[in-house]
Amino acid sequence: MWYNNRMAHTNRFAVIAIAVCAAATTVGAQPAGPERESDDETVTVTLPAPDTAGSVTVERAISERRSVRQYAPGALTVAELGQLLYAAQGVTETRTGYRASPSAGATFPLELYAAVGDVDGLSAGLYRYVPASHELVSVSADDVRAALHDAALRQPMVRDAPVVLVMTGVTARTAGRYGERAERYVAMEAGHASQNVYLQATALGLGTVAVGAFDDRSIGQVLGVSADEQPLYLMPVGRRE
Repeated sequence: MWYNNRMAHTNRFAVIAIAVCAAATTVGAQPAGPERESDDETVTVTLPAPDTAGSVTVERAISERRSVRQYAPGALTVAELGQLLYAAQGVTETRTGYRASPSAGATFPLELYAAVGDVDGLSAGLYRYVPASHELVSVSADDVRAALHDAALRQPMVRDAPVVLVMTGVTARTAGRYGERAERYVAMEAGHASQNVYLQATALGLGTVAVGAFDDRSIGQVLGVSADEQPLYLMPVGRRE
């Protein structure tokens, strides 16, 4: 049922996981592409190409993975942000559009946002990740971390992290094929993507934590999404102390 390994093809999934999660810390040296405005004045940022040949093994990333709630001072690089987004939802096979984490029936219900506060070479604001082109599209020029912090029961790491990833799901995309089981499948898919972010962050020397305690409606208002798009995870990311 899962699109790129059909559950039985575990060897293939392991190869994908190693390529995605074991990126070296040298990824931080890559610059972002130029910001450009579309006809509707939406700013689009081309992210640096993801690293698929890092020096940290998947076994080491699994061993060192922890939920990290306190972060050392310092900005993330735009290449690090791009690598995290790629690990969660990046396209790993252009012919099919298959992504870094498995999706039931390749229905791809997840959306991924980055609430940017302190990323070298990238303006603060709220961005949506576009997997097919590995780009960010601006949603708002406001630094929304404080609003996310309020909506997430004022958990300090949401306020303090230089970046907060926000994962949402559009269940209707999966329900068209799987009916009532779609809600379960979307939740499972969010877990797959979240673990990829954990492992990629570990490989980059960063820390993150999956946050599920928040007010759904308030998060949706911060993102400006419709009721059909449900918030699933917040994942603040920063440098390990």
